[in-house]
Amino acid sequence: MCTHTKPASGQSESAHEHIKPVGRQSELIDKQVEPGREQNESMRQQIEHYLKSLRLERNYSAHTLRAYAGDLDAFTRWLQDQDICLTECNTRTIRQFLASLAAAGRSRTTINRRLSSLRSFMSWLDEQGLLATNPAAANQAPKCPRPLPRLVQDSDLDKLLANSSSNKPTDIRDDAIVELMYASGARISELAALSLADIDFVQGSIRLRGKGSKQRLVPLHELALGKLQRYLSQARPQLMRSLIRPRRACVSGDKLLNETALFLGKSGRPLSADSIRVAFKARLRRLGLDTSLAPHDLRHTFATNLLTCGADLRSVQELLGHASLSSTQIYTHLSLTHLKNVAVRAHPRSE
Repeated sequence: MCTHTKPASGQSESAHEHIKPVGRQSELIDKQVEPGREQNESMRQQIEHYLKSLRLERNYSAHTLRAYAGDLDAFTRWLQDQDICLTECNTRTIRQFLASLAAAGRSRTTINRRLSSLRSFMSWLDEQGLLATNPAAANQAPKCPRPLPRLVQDSDLDKLLANSSSNKPTDIRDDAIVELMYASGARISELAALSLADIDFVQGSIRLRGKGSKQRLVPLHELALGKLQRYLSQARPQLMRSLIRPRRACVSGDKLLNETALFLGKSGRPLSADSIRVAFKARLRRLGLDTSLAPHDLRHTFATNLLTCGADLRSVQELLGHASLSSTQIYTHLSLTHLKNVAVRAHPRSE
């Protein structure tokens, strides 16, 4: 029998009242609310409170919050399909949910991420006094081999980084973006968040804001700085003039974001991460390169090439903005493979 979730200390019952269903459950809006569904709607409210705490207290990015929301929504829908309430969940329930994901063909990576999301959420519920224990804590994540990062081959990299023959503002902008990706190892979200003040031409560096809004300074070589200067002097002013109607929809402090953003789109608005992806794919098609390549592959190539050329692991960690050295160590496999191939080709006693 489904029972009501216990409210936290000092929390009123009104916080657990039925709310208007969303998503595919809206088809049932005119039907009588069953107890199990009412409990899961209450669970959705708790998920909203949890995601808000992650945003305000832990400063999680919007991308991370969307991932958590998707994982927890999938679990909520599964509970409703099984007519199980959150308070009835135990270790066996979590195992059954994970098994259903495997049966549906979900990858081990997806299953691991959803288990991690459940552990974190249920730990928060336990802290709030809404669960007696964390039923997800005892479940083991399935082991999965970590795939090696994909690299851009040298010949393709040369084509990708070559200046466009066109003098169109967007092409000059894209020349600067691609060069900056490879020069700094920046994530695409970090590029989209750049402002004019983040570029220091005197010091020859760029300030990047990574996960959790952590900032780091990355030095830039002269070629990257030159392409940025060309973009700022020749392309960005033209893109700014294409801004038809200034509006205060996006504000950074007291300044309009489109006035301070480094990279602008055709409309003169700040270039989004999705727009950078689209421009990157268009560049690949125009150059006749593999369109399955992604902007993040340039980040992988940046890190691997640094290690191959003798950079120490700790320095590469700092440049990439990795919180843990273990995240950077995967690139050592790639650089060691390269060194092994060089040794095989060059050593006089190798076959």
